[in-house]
Amino acid sequence: MEFGEEGLLLEPVSPGGQFFNSTVLSLAIISVLETQVPINDSQTFSLLKNVFLPINPRFSSIMVEGVDEKNKQWKRVQVKVEDHVHVPIFTSGMSLESYDTYFDEYITKIASETFPQSRPLWELHLFKYPTSHAAGHIIFKIHHALGDGYSLMGALLSCLQNAHNPSLPLTFPSLKGAKNETSSRSRVFEFVPKILSAVINGAWDFSWSILKGTWVEDDRTPIRSGVDGVEFRPVSISTLMLSIEEIKLIKNKLGVTINDVIAGTIFLGTRMYMQRMNSEKSSSQNCTALVLLNTRLAAGYKSVQEMLMEPSKSSWGNQFVFLHVPVPKSSEVSNPLDFVWEAQKIVKRHRSSSAWYLTIRLWDILKKFRGAEVCLTEPAENLTIKSCEAQIR
Repeated sequence: MEFGEEGLLLEPVSPGGQFFNSTVLSLAIISVLETQVPINDSQTFSLLKNVFLPINPRFSSIMVEGVDEKNKQWKRVQVKVEDHVHVPIFTSGMSLESYDTYFDEYITKIASETFPQSRPLWELHLFKYPTSHAAGHIIFKIHHALGDGYSLMGALLSCLQNAHNPSLPLTFPSLKGAKNETSSRSRVFEFVPKILSAVINGAWDFSWSILKGTWVEDDRTPIRSGVDGVEFRPVSISTLMLSIEEIKLIKNKLGVTINDVIAGTIFLGTRMYMQRMNSEKSSSQNCTALVLLNTRLAAGYKSVQEMLMEPSKSSWGNQFVFLHVPVPKSSEVSNPLDFVWEAQKIVKRHRSSSAWYLTIRLWDILKKFRGAEVCLTEPAENLTIKSCEAQIR
């Protein structure tokens, strides 16, 4: 760390932070909290100043150029909370269906807008009108450079208090399974094949990912036009409600994870849309999803204080990689539940391979010699032209 103008402390921006905030690529996370009662914003500013901003210095920092012009830094600034809070105004007394439409249009609008680089990269939007889903909506828009979903969920949970005793920290049940009593010899016989599989699959998956990012393109489909500049065309965002109880029911029946069920649902929905728009031809066309794989060694909830400790297995920041994953073909997988099985098998294979580690190392090498801005040109092109995008955590 070093001191910049006005004695403000400068902290280096991580490679992931630079990746997501450049002239080539800019990504934001939008999360929506639904309320059962109408929103009362009388304490909004005080909560942001006294609870939200102190969670992490990055919420009070802007990104500035470093000394060598290749590496950027975080610079602490004075935050005007009023500039970050937005309350849209619509006609009152309309139907819930009308406000559903307004809500989708508003989400689309703020999703297409970029953050001003002159102030910290976050916004809060208060949608005070009732929809068919809730009495009000609190919308957080936070730039991906500030952290990934794991970090930002930790920040959100840090704002909450223990219902039984507010003085105690928030806790969740442990995710640790039952202790394995197998012998050391059995563990060796299980461990060696896993290592060999990780090396072989990692080499193959890494090579295939390089090919997908440079030479091999997906087929032209209803979700991939392959036209230059498609990322600048207008978009429309729609919301879909899924019952968590139904997702848990499928999870327990199949013995998979919630992420597996959601991934399978996305894969199935993608194929169904493609077939509806392009008949049966799309059932066998090649389509690649861009999967976000969490690379943290720790599982479960960690407080912001734990994430900010160094070294930490679950430290704050962007700790994931992009992996190219083929979307199952409906010509080969017909049963909807089979899409969940295929999603589990594909994601499990990539998670246990060494491809993600090789991808991180390659990015570090390219960034060191070419700079983050130059290295982003090809990946950003691939995100919009060569493959469809389906982001699964």
